[in-house]
Amino acid sequence: MLTEKQNYLMMLGGEQPEWIPHYTFMPMPGMTKPVPTHMHEPPILIPHRLNNGGKDIWGVNYIPTYETGQALLPEPDNFILKDVRKWRDVIKAPSLEGIDWEAMVTKHIEQSGIDRTQTALALNLHFGYFQHLMSFMGFSEGLMAMFEEPDEVMELFTYICDYFMQVAENVIDLYKPDILTLMDDTAAWGASFISPQMYKDMLVPFHDRWAKMGRDRGLKMTMHNCGKCEEILDCLVDMGINMWEPAQTCNDLAAVKEKYGNKLAIGGGWDGRGRLLDPDVTDEEIVASVEDTFNKLAPGGGFAWCGGFLGPIDDMEIRRKNAVLHGAVDRLAHSFY
Repeated sequence: MLTEKQNYLMMLGGEQPEWIPHYTFMPMPGMTKPVPTHMHEPPILIPHRLNNGGKDIWGVNYIPTYETGQALLPEPDNFILKDVRKWRDVIKAPSLEGIDWEAMVTKHIEQSGIDRTQTALALNLHFGYFQHLMSFMGFSEGLMAMFEEPDEVMELFTYICDYFMQVAENVIDLYKPDILTLMDDTAAWGASFISPQMYKDMLVPFHDRWAKMGRDRGLKMTMHNCGKCEEILDCLVDMGINMWEPAQTCNDLAAVKEKYGNKLAIGGGWDGRGRLLDPDVTDEEIVASVEDTFNKLAPGGGFAWCGGFLGPIDDMEIRRKNAVLHGAVDRLAHSFY
């Protein structure tokens, strides 16, 4: 029998796996068996994540939010960059001098507890260039900057990309990842924040620098992009991305599967919306939502489950729903093919 890692990599490689993988960034609370993949980010890049809040490496202050299970977001109305033309006075990359890269990576992998024989190591650097700009300026000013001062924005992206690539060059062959992860949430539920052409012109050149490191090493790659972003999927395929997640249901996922087949796997395909959010939703209705998602998106491969109910960590109803949901996913995934 395949390991979770082997089964997941088989799916990313375009083959039909033995069972439907259950994709998560890392082991979720209550999970006891090995997960297919565990994302690692170099600790020097994520002080705010490690401390459950506080300032990131650029000076943006992050706070945990009760309603989203303590997920972090930039502190509202506390933006560090008011005028994109003055970014050089504000955005300062931290020094990388004196870092013992090998010791850092070795300790990080040990602390994560990952079993490389059972779980694929996915290496990520950051949450996206678009998202960084929005965290610096807020959405209103950040989007206006992209339209009014594209040259300044591109120079800012180049500056932060150069820094991330310096880190990447020092760590990638120490982590020896199985997968590279890329991220950038450029869309909301109803539409993308930017046009496909702007995505291609202003974001792809920087994401592709990381993707090229994956292509050069023959690694599988995934892209995280929430919301309605189906119009930029050609860009992902051109970069060599193997899976897009969380692939929310505001997109025409049936058309995506028909167009790309197993060349671009769908990670997701389920959202807790409508009747599923009602407090009296039955176990049977939750299980049926899993069955419906599998029947639509899993035939032939090219699909990994990614989804769950989101809410306060002490909300017992959320816990109940997730227990039913993930129990159904595990049971049905292993009998689908």
